[in-house]
Amino acid sequence: MPETLNGRKRIIDYLQQNKISYSQLATMYGMNKQDVADYISGRKQTPAASRFIITLIKAFDLKYEGK
Repeated sequence: MPETLNGRKRIIDYLQQNKISYSQLATMYGMNKQDVADYISGRKQTPAASRFIITLIKAFDLKYEGK
């Protein structure tokens, strides 16, 4: 499973800068708000969480540099 810490930090910054809430993300992706929060915070580090983080990095066109 790839390390997503750097990507999660970039996503959090992007969400704050663009005033996008976890609730809005959950609605956009048809997910539960708590799962979105757990994935982005790193509380859940499952393959599904990694896929979601990678999806957001691509969707927001964020630069990602590995560990």
